[in-house]
Amino acid sequence: MRLRDSIAALAKSRRATTLIALITTFAGAALLLDRPKGSVLEWLGIPFIIVGGAVFASAVWPTGLVPVQSAPNLANRLLRWLTWDRRLVKLFPAFGVGIVIADLMYNLLLSGSPSLLTEDIIVLLAAGVLMAYGFVPSRFARERDFVLVFFIALNLILVAPLLIARAYYADFERSVDLYSWVALAPETGAVLSVLGVPNSVHSVSGATAPGLTFTPRNLAVQVTIVITTSCSGIYSFGIFASAFAAFVLTEYERASRRMWILLALGLLTAYVANVLRMVVIVLIGYYTDTVQTDLQNMLVAHSYAGWLIFLGWIALFWSVAFKLMPLERGTTTAAVSSELPPARSELRCGICSAALTPLIPATRCPCGAFYHRTCLTAARQCPSCGRSLRMDTTTDARGT
Repeated sequence: MRLRDSIAALAKSRRATTLIALITTFAGAALLLDRPKGSVLEWLGIPFIIVGGAVFASAVWPTGLVPVQSAPNLANRLLRWLTWDRRLVKLFPAFGVGIVIADLMYNLLLSGSPSLLTEDIIVLLAAGVLMAYGFVPSRFARERDFVLVFFIALNLILVAPLLIARAYYADFERSVDLYSWVALAPETGAVLSVLGVPNSVHSVSGATAPGLTFTPRNLAVQVTIVITTSCSGIYSFGIFASAFAAFVLTEYERASRRMWILLALGLLTAYVANVLRMVVIVLIGYYTDTVQTDLQNMLVAHSYAGWLIFLGWIALFWSVAFKLMPLERGTTTAAVSSELPPARSELRCGICSAALTPLIPATRCPCGAFYHRTCLTAARQCPSCGRSLRMDTTTDARGT
């Protein structure tokens, strides 16, 4: 009887149930990754993961209605199509748990290294997004869809090609550096040749990644750098490309020529910046390294200059993009937004009728109506309930 009462009490406490499930699941994962040989604990890893995953799924399973979708946009339509008109949204927690288990099983049975690498972290973060998707408040629907589209794109760019390449080459014991061979090393070598730096791209014994060989001006020996996946810049490219694609899809209501040009331009320039990053690293070694420096200048550039170059380029691109790409939905002026048809107060400002987006700060009246902060500051009272409101830095809206 006490056991039944304990289970009933635990079922009512979702937080405690979730904590117990996470502890059980990660205990099972630890046993799988670091199995104590010759002990009975070696065989408890998989049962712990299965039990912990099932308990976690039951604890976080949405019990209410399907989350309210954000204002119509391309991301919303894409997710509606992928989720079978949102029928699969309620299964997202189960999908997330399944992805976690599949990733752990892949590392245990197929991967050459059972440790969690960058691709594993990307997959596990996507699983976490699926688990939490149904619990995000509806007023953050656009941000919620942005995060989900971002992780979908990130997995398509960074994880899926790697798995396809490994399956194609029937080699799950090592990383197939497909990106470096196809889209980075040859292009880097071509740009260096145009700039007057003789070089050659070739395979390297004992490595799956390509090597680029050149002779620095102040050294009498050839230098070969191996462009592996981890140092190729593909991760920074993937993060930017995914974020940019998610931004465009959540800010545009319909496909247009401007949208496609903008998306293609963002992805193309991100790729070009990644190639130039590798070119700059090699140029620093070619022109500045001597016998005394022993290639330290190029190594420092590889460690720091590459990220600084890419981050600087991203800041420049975003600043220019925000100025040159007016959104198709009115988000800044009442004159443009007044032509839009009225929508629910949750989605549009109750004063100017413009769509609520993450680009413009918004607030909510105690009566439930939503407004842009600037609109409510100018009006000083809620048009819906007539309540006088004031704005300050610590709260959204207060009645006076």
